[in-house]
Parts: sequence; C-alpha cells; structure tokens
Amino acid sequence: MCAHIVLAEDDEKQAELVRRYLERERHTVVVVGDGRAAIDTVRACRPDLLVLDVMMPKVDGLDVIRVLRGESDVLVLMLTARSTEDDLLLGLDLGADDYMTKPFSPRELVARVRTLLRRAQRAAEPDELLKVGTLVIDPGRHTVTSDGNRVDCTPGEFMLLETLAGQPDRVFTRQQLLARLHGFDKYITDRTIDVHVMNLRKKIEPNPRRPVRLVTVYGVGYKLTADERS
Repeated sequence: MCAHIVLAEDDEKQAELVRRYLERERHTVVVVGDGRAAIDTVRACRPDLLVLDVMMPKVDGLDVIRVLRGESDVLVLMLTARSTEDDLLLGLDLGADDYMTKPFSPRELVARVRTLLRRAQRAAEPDELLKVGTLVIDPGRHTVTSDGNRVDCTPGEFMLLETLAGQPDRVFTRQQLLARLHGFDKYITDRTIDVHVMNLRKKIEPNPRRPVRLVTVYGVGYKLTADERS
C-alpha cells in the first residue's frame, strides 16, 4: 500500500535516511523540521501517517499529538529518545498508534509503517457491528456507542475494545493485548494496557470504580462481558 507520509524530524541526516527508506516502498514523503510545521502540514495535506520525533523544536512532539488528536485521526508513529516508561505511556495515552525508541533500524521502521497502514486499511473496510450488551463497536466507521451515546476513543483504546468485543467473555492476557496493539516490544510494559483499560472504564462503565463491563480477571487479564452483573 502506497501512502502519503509526513516525517517530522529535526535531525537532517536521520530524516534523509528515513525518507529514502520510505520512498523505496513507494510512499510519498514530506519532511518537516519542527513541531509547528508538523501540525500545519498535517492540517493542509491530510496524510495517511505522521512519523513524529518527540524531541522537536518550537512545539514538542507530545504537544503535536495533543493538538492533532483534537481534530484528526491521522496515524501517528512516535519516535523518541526518551526511554522512560512515563513518557512512552503519555504518548500512547495522548493517541499515538505506535512508537519506536532511538536508535532504531530503518528497516524496522518501514515494517512498523507497513503494519499500521495495513491495520488502517482493514478498519476502513465494511465490517459487521460488534455488540456486547448495550455497547456497540463499528470497526468500519471506527465508532463506539454505549447505551446509545457516542464514546470518543483514542486509536489505542479503540483497538483494545475491538479486540475484546470480538470475543466477548474471553479472558485476554496483557501480553496478548499488547501484541494486538503494537506487536511484542521489550520497551512496552503491562502498564500500557492498564492505562488504556482505566481510561476506557471512565468512558463505558456506569461506575468506573466498580466495573461490570470491562472486567479484571485477577492474575490473568481482562474480558469484556455483556453480563453487567459480573
């Protein structure tokens, strides 16, 4: 799949290397060197994917995600030299679809891009509605309703909910859910899933402190259930 990609990277040598690898895959690549330009270019070009360095001049990459997620569902692959767990989880919580830590292999980046685009293409294809009790997930339109009310989800939250709704009452381990979201990566921790679950409960549970839909199975993982007496 050929795509229109915006690459936001202020290191010119790194940007040129990544651009060459992406263009070998027949993608169209626009390179920008600061966070403000990244926001403006995404708004103007409406790309399929934004490859975004976190450490950017003018506007920090995390702030770029924060701004764009309020107005766009563009795919975001975050590049970061920050290897601390809190920074990585913040990026995912803000709505990044995947991340890579520097230094990274350009070939792996191309593979990650390919995976993200493939997922987006599948999501755009017509699918049957997933219904679990009064919770309805529309994979094709990328929408969620709970008791008839629209629920706004980040891409990561939606993918997690879609996975659970695809097999109601099945218990998924954290590692299974991590693999579904991002593929196994040694920098991702179990807490990544816990953050998404916590945020989803605030959106779909009558009482997030006493969840009856998105249920913890202690020592195993999580399940989505239609039995709200669980």
